[in-house]
Amino acid sequence: MTMAAAIEGRTAEARAWSKPGRIAGVDVVHDLAAAEASWRSLESPKRSCTPYQRFDFLAAWQRQVGERKGLQPFIVIAHDSEFRPLMLLPLARKAARGVRCASFMGGKHATFNMALWDRDFATSATPADLEALISAISARSEADLLALHQQPLRWQDMQNPLALLPHQPSVNDCPLLTIEPGAAPATLISNSFRRRLKGKERKLQPLPGYRYHVATTDADVTRLLDWFFRVKPKRMAEQKLPNVFAEPGVEDFIRAACMAPLATGGRAIDIHALECDDEVIAIFAGVADSHRFSMMFNTYTMSASARYSPGLILMRDIIDHFAGKDYRAFDLGIGSDEYKRLFCKDDEPIFDSFIPLSPRGRLAAGAMSGINRAKRAVKQNAALFEIAQRLRSMFR
Repeated sequence: MTMAAAIEGRTAEARAWSKPGRIAGVDVVHDLAAAEASWRSLESPKRSCTPYQRFDFLAAWQRQVGERKGLQPFIVIAHDSEFRPLMLLPLARKAARGVRCASFMGGKHATFNMALWDRDFATSATPADLEALISAISARSEADLLALHQQPLRWQDMQNPLALLPHQPSVNDCPLLTIEPGAAPATLISNSFRRRLKGKERKLQPLPGYRYHVATTDADVTRLLDWFFRVKPKRMAEQKLPNVFAEPGVEDFIRAACMAPLATGGRAIDIHALECDDEVIAIFAGVADSHRFSMMFNTYTMSASARYSPGLILMRDIIDHFAGKDYRAFDLGIGSDEYKRLFCKDDEPIFDSFIPLSPRGRLAAGAMSGINRAKRAVKQNAALFEIAQRLRSMFR
C-alpha cells in the first residue's frame, strides 16, 4: 500500500468514527456514581440489556459483595461524537497472580451477562467496531484480560454484538421455556403434569388463607426474606451443600436488590410466594423485564406441607402468571437439575469470551479458555460428570 493510500484509509476510518451513532471514544469509569447517568440512559425500552445488568441490581451487588471481594468497578462506556452512550460494559477488576482481570459484575448471582446497548448501534455493529472497542480498552493499560462469562447469543430479538468477538460455548447451557404468543397453558406444561400438580395442590388448598402472590410491600419483602434466610441454610445442609448465602455481603445484596423499586414497576429482584395464614410454603425470586422471567433462588417449607411439591406448584403458578402478561420466555437459571427439565425442555446456548489486552493477559486467556473447555467436556459426558460429582462429595 502506498503512503497516500494509507493516509486516505486512516482519514476514511476517522470520518466513520466521527459520525453520530458510531463509536468516537471509549471511557473507563471506576466509580458507580459517575457511571449512573449513562448507565440508566441505556436501560430505557429503546435500549437493550438483561435485567441482571440494571444499575439497581449490580450497584447493590458491587457495594455489598464486590467491594468485600476486593473488586474495583471497571465500567467501559463507548460514546459517539455527540457523547451519547452507545454501549456500557459493567465490569469489575481484580488482580490475581499478577494478572489484572476484568469480568462482569454480579458474579454467580447473574445468570446472564451482557453489555447495555443502544439498539440502533447494536444492530449495525461490525467486527471492526468491536475490534476498535477492544483496542481502545487495551490502550489504557488498566487491565490485562477481559473474562466475559455466560453471555447469551441473543437477547429478545437482537443478536448480542459481543458474539462478533472470538468466543466459545460456556460450561453449561441454560434450560429455557419459550412461550409462543397466545399459547394455551396446556402447551406450556403438559396436561398430565398439570393434573399431577393439581392433585398435590388439593392437599394444600384447605389450609386457611392458602394463596399465590407476588410481594409488593416492603413489609412483605422483609418477612419473606427473613423466612428464606432461616430455612435455606437448613435445606442446603440436608443436601450437603455449602451455604452460599452466608458468604460476606450476599444477604445484604439480596435484601437491597429486593427492596429496590424500578421506574417501570416491580423491583430489581421480585419475590413470588406460596403461603397460608400459618406459614410460608415456598418462594421463588428472580428478575423480570417485559419479555422474560429468570429465576434466581428458591426454597420451601420444612413442615409436612413439603411432601406435596410446593416448589413445583409455585413454578406452575409463576409460568401461568407471566404467560398471562404476554411474556415470551422463562428460565430456571443455569444448571442441569432434574426439576428444571419438567418445565424447560429447550436449551439456550450461552458463550464465554477470554480477550487478552496484554502479553500477560494472552497467557491467562489461553489457560482460562482451556479450563472452561475441559469443564464443559466433563458436563457433556455423563460418566465423567458422575465421577466429578463423587470426587467433589468426597472432598467436601
